Amino acid sequence: MKKFKTFGMTLGVSSALLLAACGDDTSGSSSENGDNNNLSEQVDYTIVGVEPGAGLTGLSQDVLDEYENLEGWTLQESSTAGMLGTLEQAIRNEEPVIVTGWTPHWKFSAYDLKILEDPKGVLGGSENIQTLARKGLEEDLPDVYTVMDRFYWEPEDMEQVMYDAQNSGDFDAAAALWIENNEEKVNEWTKDIAQADGEKVKVISTPWDSEFASSSVVKLVLEGLGYNVEVTPVDPAIMFQAIATGEGDVTVAPWLPSTHNAFYEKHKDEIVDLGENLEGTQNGFVVPSYVDIDSIEDLSPKE
Repeated sequence: MKKFKTFGMTLGVSSALLLAACGDDTSGSSSENGDNNNLSEQVDYTIVGVEPGAGLTGLSQDVLDEYENLEGWTLQESSTAGMLGTLEQAIRNEEPVIVTGWTPHWKFSAYDLKILEDPKGVLGGSENIQTLARKGLEEDLPDVYTVMDRFYWEPEDMEQVMYDAQNSGDFDAAAALWIENNEEKVNEWTKDIAQADGEKVKVISTPWDSEFASSSVVKLVLEGLGYNVEVTPVDPAIMFQAIATGEGDVTVAPWLPSTHNAFYEKHKDEIVDLGENLEGTQNGFVVPSYVDIDSIEDLSPKE
């Protein structure tokens, strides 16, 4: 197993691609309809974003502030279902759309997408997803602490669970299939762990597909060891607060060092950082591959 995670303080997930209607009714990619200014007009100088409480939302607003060529642009907040519906509609009609997104996510398996280059690095480079625990978990539930400390997987593992869940409509079923097909990896997490007697474990997560995938896998692994696991998806700010106050036991959802940096810095002295459970994530502005731009700097300011 690629693990073992680096320890110590990290800086800085939130997840799920959010789309909403944007742009006019003019179809076609920028290569079919003129220059980059025309593309910017087609999307109505709008980036379709995620929920207001997500770390990615703050980073995306920073992009609009930092890039002079994005003067006059708007970050439009939406919902997961609305965003995904709009993305699908735009791709079906080969219309331009620009959304905030990240990898790993099943959308990159379902659609031909690309992340625009961010020359200024405002959205951060490659990130990690971190495991954080409440203080006292190691003393109260030492085996749970050990399993969570060992928990580590790859981006392709997470994407597989997300993709299967889209087909089945059931994250627990997708997680169970992944566990069945990755017995050796799961055994490394659970080696020499005794069977529990129904002790309750509170896993705090966020309401996005990537974190539904990881929390479902963790839930089923711990339930297989005899624990009674409750998963609660909340906004990132509440997630950090719950772990810091002991209302939750553990989370495998924070994206660091950039996306959730503000929440981490606020609560880092009240939480236990177990290190990365997944490496190689990336935030960015996402477009369908037929949109003929490659960088945020290719966009034009609103006149």
